Amino acid sequence: MDIVRTRTELHQRVTHWHAQGEKIGVVPTMGSLHNGHMALVRALDGKATRRIVSVFVNPIQFNNPEDFSLYPRGLEADAALLEQTGGVDVLYAPDENEMYPQGFCTRVLISGMDTVLCGADRPGHFDGVATVVTKLLLQSGADIAAFGEKDYQQLGIIRRLVADLDLPVSILPVPTVRDPDGLALSSRNRRLSVTARQQAATLPSALKACLAALRAGQPVPTSLETCRTTLASAGFDVHYLDLMHEDTLKPATQAGPGTRLFVAATLDGIRLIDNMPTL
Repeated sequence: MDIVRTRTELHQRVTHWHAQGEKIGVVPTMGSLHNGHMALVRALDGKATRRIVSVFVNPIQFNNPEDFSLYPRGLEADAALLEQTGGVDVLYAPDENEMYPQGFCTRVLISGMDTVLCGADRPGHFDGVATVVTKLLLQSGADIAAFGEKDYQQLGIIRRLVADLDLPVSILPVPTVRDPDGLALSSRNRRLSVTARQQAATLPSALKACLAALRAGQPVPTSLETCRTTLASAGFDVHYLDLMHEDTLKPATQAGPGTRLFVAATLDGIRLIDNMPTL
């Protein structure tokens, strides 16, 4: 595996691969890699002959400067994990000047899907996500790109931008990877204190209980309020907890096919998100 830091060098690799008839898969990340990211890499098995993992902590998707400064970083550890996993041809690790050179002033905006859930909670976040993902898909020359369902709203927005901009890339969704206690893997989990990490398991368990109540026919408002109370009792500050249609991210009045429960909540100063399908 080679570490590539510039668009020019990456373009040279990609151009050569395409000339050889290779199929390129990419996994865009912000680093601090864990087993969830490795699942994205493995999901490309049999679907791509060349694999690129990008690591770039994207400043324009953070609406909180402190969150950006505290976001965990460790390129050497990331490279070691990818080497150990095997099958990755290039770790693409551009710096901020490489991604956003002087004079850069373009944004990719996704209207509608960016105003709910994390979009409402973090204004401007998805403009930054859509912009950097568009750049990474173009820079990598990807034929297929893997994204996790843990960031389900992000997945939907990326699917939309690929369709709307006619980008020649297939988007591969990959199921959420969880720790044994059910907590969805996230780079931010490393910032939780030992006590908070134990409390964090309440998040997935409360969602499962809420889903069980919905499936049993309990009204949506009652089920959601019970879940909010459970999370608050465990020390969470709940930003949102909503039942939505997966394809449109519009509120659902009852659980059924194509609906999903979404949550964002802060614990120990760390913002955690999760989602689960209702069926």
